[in-house]
Amino acid sequence: MIDARGLSCPQPVLLIQREIKGNKPQTAQIVVDNEAAVQNITRFAASCGYTIQKELQDGDTVLTLKK
Repeated sequence: MIDARGLSCPQPVLLIQREIKGNKPQTAQIVVDNEAAVQNITRFAASCGYTIQKELQDGDTVLTLKK
């Protein structure tokens, strides 16, 4: 799981982009703490063919990307 809490965009998107392009995982998770990151990662992941599941945990959002 990638922990991107406390990072402002575009940092969270760049972290998940590096994971997707480098490892081509079937499933990846990233935790963020702001809505801009949620929206930007969701758009990026969808453009790469991933479905996105959002789960709130203690005020943070865990995004699970699945191919």
